[in-house]
Amino acid sequence: MANIAIMGFGTVGAGVAEVARMNHDSIAANLGEEVNVKYILDVRDFPDSPYAAKMIKDFSIIENDPEVDVVVETIGGARVALDFTRRALQAGKHVVTSNKELVATYGRELLEIAKEKNVNYLFEASVGGGIPLLRPLFQCLAANQIEEIAGILNGTTNYILTRMVKGGVSFAEALKEAQAKGYAEADPTADVEGIDAGRKICILSDLAWGKEVKPAEVSMEGISALDLKDVDIAASAGYRVKLLGHAMRMEDGKVAAYVAPHLVSQDNPIATVDDVFNAVMIRGNAVGDVMFYGRGAGDLPTASAVMGDVLDVIEHRTKRRNIGWSEGACLADIKELSMRWYLRGEFSAEAARKECGEAEELAPGAVITAPMKEADAKAAAAALGACAVLRVL
Repeated sequence: MANIAIMGFGTVGAGVAEVARMNHDSIAANLGEEVNVKYILDVRDFPDSPYAAKMIKDFSIIENDPEVDVVVETIGGARVALDFTRRALQAGKHVVTSNKELVATYGRELLEIAKEKNVNYLFEASVGGGIPLLRPLFQCLAANQIEEIAGILNGTTNYILTRMVKGGVSFAEALKEAQAKGYAEADPTADVEGIDAGRKICILSDLAWGKEVKPAEVSMEGISALDLKDVDIAASAGYRVKLLGHAMRMEDGKVAAYVAPHLVSQDNPIATVDDVFNAVMIRGNAVGDVMFYGRGAGDLPTASAVMGDVLDVIEHRTKRRNIGWSEGACLADIKELSMRWYLRGEFSAEAARKECGEAEELAPGAVITAPMKEADAKAAAAALGACAVLRVL
């Protein structure tokens, strides 16, 4: 029998306990041994929980118990979770997490400790929730040189944008709906300002190219300033506005990574992904484009990915997954990327062509420019008096 301990009994932690319970028999049959949740660590009391007998408040109990094979970290944040994760790894225990902030900010250090102690630090659930994404990236696509990654990495913002398009409601109204449904936190900053998606694109970049991309060095732009008028114009012209995490390997070997709202043609499969669903496109030089789609959040979907890592660790206790990244990614200046841009203002199509080259007119006073760098797009916007400037995928 394999024993696991869960740290943090919030949405995801409770989901992990529930998946372990409801799929106990099938997990045991597939694995060849039972998986037992021995401890659940939380500072709160849960007297009415069916898991009340497993509740503890002292991490050292987990740390010093030789029977605990795997520690599941679902505390969140990068303070207490960081300390406990370091200590668990130092104690020779495998650790599985869904904590994207911790992995994006301290993943390199924690993977180095795991390597030193010959244990695993796995984090499939940290990027795509229930979507199998990271393991295919470092395993199934390992024969490829990854060229580009782009996708919807945050279900909350995708729900808000879907409501703006299909419900015709403003950003503020859609955010209130998302909060009422439990999709958005009381403080939604990390979601709506692109921070959550930014951490996830860092993790994907780390794995794809083997060099650490730090969240503090990545441009993160959210959707809070989006105008419903631009969302409507885009939809009427065959485009959808999506908040995308985007990373690519440049010809000189540098990595460009950022998060921003984009206009996406409805011919692109990403454009049709609505509500709280996520979708990530990965381009490899051998496989071409592959897309991963599914629920990017939620208790059971995320717990599914966590438990997948747990079972992987248990089945291969003595064989460490050779994953990690080194420091010092050389980042390209995203202002030097050439791309098309959406501009809206009070200007004529003739004026737009003069400033933007072969511009695609979406509506009176709304165009998509020819490919150009950010500085040129902003200069054109200034010359035209444009009040909206967005990237186009």
